[in-house]
Amino acid sequence: MQRSAKQLREDALRIWWAGVHAVQPERLIPEFVAVDDETLWLGDQAIDLRSIDRIAIVGAGKAGAGMTLALESALGEKLLDEKNVTGWVNVPADCIEPTRCVQLHAARPAGVNEPRPEGVVGTTEILSLVRQLGPRDLCLCVISGGGSALLPAPIEGLSLETKIELTREISARGGTIEQMNAVRRELSTIKGGGLARACHAGRLVSLILSDVLGDDLETIASGPTVVRQSTPALSLQVLEELKLGDLPAGRAAVLLLERRNQQAIKCEVPSCEVVNLLVGNNAMAVDSAGIEAERLGYSHAMISATESEGTAESVAEHLVGMAESMRTGAGPDCLITGGEPTVHLAAESVRGKGGRNQQLALAALTALEDWRGLALLSGGTDGEDGPTDAAGALVNEQIAAQAKEKQLDLADYLRRNDAYRCFEQTGGLLKTGPTGTNVCDLRVIVVDKDEQ
Repeated sequence: MQRSAKQLREDALRIWWAGVHAVQPERLIPEFVAVDDETLWLGDQAIDLRSIDRIAIVGAGKAGAGMTLALESALGEKLLDEKNVTGWVNVPADCIEPTRCVQLHAARPAGVNEPRPEGVVGTTEILSLVRQLGPRDLCLCVISGGGSALLPAPIEGLSLETKIELTREISARGGTIEQMNAVRRELSTIKGGGLARACHAGRLVSLILSDVLGDDLETIASGPTVVRQSTPALSLQVLEELKLGDLPAGRAAVLLLERRNQQAIKCEVPSCEVVNLLVGNNAMAVDSAGIEAERLGYSHAMISATESEGTAESVAEHLVGMAESMRTGAGPDCLITGGEPTVHLAAESVRGKGGRNQQLALAALTALEDWRGLALLSGGTDGEDGPTDAAGALVNEQIAAQAKEKQLDLADYLRRNDAYRCFEQTGGLLKTGPTGTNVCDLRVIVVDKDEQ
């Protein structure tokens, strides 16, 4: 089947969007939450509603608005009124929507994926609400990726500014999400099970949408409802590995963590029963993208990473190699992968604008001279890629030709992490706005095979 560059681009977009649409909260939540007469079903748990006085909904994440709306819909108007449902959920500022009974709080500006003072205000409200609940109350929590930055509650002795500086440096040095959240958990009163320990309801059920490869519940949003033993020694190891001890923020964190390590803090057991339900992940998006690829006539291969992938450049190199093999050899003509690479940031004095998906796409464009019969799309399923208004980028023959015609120094743009401005000139940016979900990144390669 002959496919033009235009068709390859359109097909890559259709396949990518099919994956994103499959993990929308309005599709996922009804599979886990249902009301049947006097019974509330949460996963496979049946709760007698006559034993519940009030229901509170709390949480945080980039998918928080969609999860809240879907949860309100699943509970239904009658139950919302009868159980005096109320709540508070921290979300990015561009995700605020009208709700029936839950306060959606702008905990950070759009595109600023780090703790902010308004996030501290919202987190304080959440902790206050769950502490007011009683043994006959039910607390429902909606958690998704981005929740760590949206739930800032620094431990005593650590300022918000210090925590912001520390997380910026971890990111700049290519720290993985596991490393980042290992530190965040120990320096927070709400992460690492802190929300569960603060909750005085009889039962706490958390609905979790995973943006973490391998779906480690302790790592997703730093695990606010996952009760665990404090591990300051692990956080100290991360700070040492990333050589952060010489920075002011790093020194402050080390002192606090060493003190906590010496205190040997015991794991406090929550007073409420805690259940954590995983409602969606990257593998679901990859599978659904594959179904759309098949519908469009492609023979596809699919991979959803379960652990950290390495740098955007190394992932791009692998994908380019696979694309060249598919173009000239037998077998699939579509590859769909999910994951989340890391990016080592250039010095701030020369650093440009971009995100990990744009960096990956630019690395692929730089690595391959001939893009005939190929299209590659890499995008964050949340619609945010770094501090930009793009979800990622797309590369095909036309975009490669534009870069050559404009004589763009691709290697220089790549070195300075300035992929956004590069693709801005070639028409390769993927701009979606907030998608309402967040399950890591989704990449699509489609191929028009050479005639054998």
